[in-house]
Amino acid sequence: MAISFEGRVAIVTGAGGGIGRAHALEIARRGGKVLVNDYGGDCFGHGGGPEMAEAVVEEIRAAGGTAVANCDTVATTQGANAIVAQAMEEFGRLDVVINNAGIIRNAMIADMSDEDWDDVLATHLTGSFKVTRAAWPHMQAQHYGRLVFTCSSTATFGVSMMGNYAAAKGGIMGLVHTLSHEGAAHGILANAIMPNAMTRMAVASAESWAEAGEDHAMEMPPEIGNAMNPEFNAPIAVYLASEANVATHGLYSQCLGRTAKLMVGVPPGWQAQRQSAPSVDEIAAHFGEICAMPDGVYVPPSPGDELIHVLSQGSGN
Repeated sequence: MAISFEGRVAIVTGAGGGIGRAHALEIARRGGKVLVNDYGGDCFGHGGGPEMAEAVVEEIRAAGGTAVANCDTVATTQGANAIVAQAMEEFGRLDVVINNAGIIRNAMIADMSDEDWDDVLATHLTGSFKVTRAAWPHMQAQHYGRLVFTCSSTATFGVSMMGNYAAAKGGIMGLVHTLSHEGAAHGILANAIMPNAMTRMAVASAESWAEAGEDHAMEMPPEIGNAMNPEFNAPIAVYLASEANVATHGLYSQCLGRTAKLMVGVPPGWQAQRQSAPSVDEIAAHFGEICAMPDGVYVPPSPGDELIHVLSQGSGN
């Protein structure tokens, strides 16, 4: 295999199922040693136990790979430190962290409880920070590290009932931008992916939208094929986690087999004179120029619109 993880050690959080499981299996298949972390329980963050992580570890070992299970929570300092400590104790080094753990608690903003807001941010955003902070000294000491984060189109494009989830994913984007700068001098690269997959979290979200009368779930047409399977998200994540990758500071959308780097930039806009502030009326008069996007750039109003747009670009046979 051209992309190899021989001699490398990876932590994948939230790897007991879905997209995280696909990442862990692929890294192990390419020779990497993997700590499979999953708190267990349901996608709402209730319950817990070692069964999910252990099942994935058994899959890896049955295929001839090397892995250990961990069911500590990423949301506390104690849990995050324990995850990294176990990887170091078991394998003696740490090269890759894929921060993928997450939960959902969907509700309209007016109906969202403090607990549902706090718990979702604690798992996605704070968990990503705490696991990364625990891993950082080990990567810095060896002058090598690959950090991959799971973001979401809910943050970039927005969808109702997911204010907590979207805010957490948006925070992760800011974290990635900062880490790419802080890691540059230490050989530590930071990137993020925006995956799409039919996982238990996606199903639960669709159910919550249906119950609230929100029409966000789209019926998948046959031309999608298998492109909503979780494993479609592993190639870009695993590449970014590999030694072959030298890119950092990137956010990559994976949608129905189409992979694209998300543009975070500023178009020409409208330039006012610099001697005094423009008037409100001038802003109104030039608002079309201020909002104009370059040719070829599509800004989806929602994650579902991104799927429809990708489908319109071709069959992907």
